[in-house]
Amino acid sequence: MKRLAGKSALITGGAAGIGKACALLFCTEGAAVTLVDTDAQALELTVAAIRAQVPSAKLTHFVANVADKELADAAVRHTVETHATLDILVNNAAMRNYSPASEATLEEWQTITAINLFGATNYCRAALPHLRLSGSGAIVNVSSCYAVTGRKGMGLYDATKAAQLALTRTLAHEEAPHGVRVNAVCPGATLTDFQLAKAKAGAKSVEQLMTERQDTSLLRRWAMPEEVAYPVLWLASGEASFMTGTTVMVDGGLHIM
Repeated sequence: MKRLAGKSALITGGAAGIGKACALLFCTEGAAVTLVDTDAQALELTVAAIRAQVPSAKLTHFVANVADKELADAAVRHTVETHATLDILVNNAAMRNYSPASEATLEEWQTITAINLFGATNYCRAALPHLRLSGSGAIVNVSSCYAVTGRKGMGLYDATKAAQLALTRTLAHEEAPHGVRVNAVCPGATLTDFQLAKAKAGAKSVEQLMTERQDTSLLRRWAMPEEVAYPVLWLASGEASFMTGTTVMVDGGLHIM
């Protein structure tokens, strides 16, 4: 039996990186999947790539900015109309900001909060009525290792990711009576499409990029997106049926360095 057979999942930020890896893995494990992203072209390419690898995949996509509450409602409606149910929500969409916290403007705070925090709450609010009906609903919030360790230069991003962990704990309390589990994963440095594109823009080779994370994990390397997707899959599946309110560190040991 596939781990997600008969389940329906919605994954935000699903066109690339960790979201894309989750989508492929979920489809492989039998889930019907809806991908949400702002990049329509990337969504179409991802859907085509997954269908090429998993011909039986039940896959649809929806173009939306997660900050838009009405589009969150529409994405959930699209999921239920297409797949009949919604059992799993993965809040993966995120944006970055590199301003020092002491210099960041109110507009910068508002912009990143709209995506990283309100984006997650928009989809939780829209999805929860259906997750409650599921009988085994699950939310997995993709936070960051830096939500618990801290660093300089990305205070806005890290603060919103820490807020996601607080949201995870609160929803775990509130939704337990409804049978919905809520957990979070905190990835470390992950070699996503974003990181590869950033390196290319800076005229940096993949070989150079691969040497840069030797001091940010005990394993002395980047994570691959699928190495984060597997813990997300586990938390979403019935194998983690007694897990809620938990933060799973997927950071190669950075949090204990």
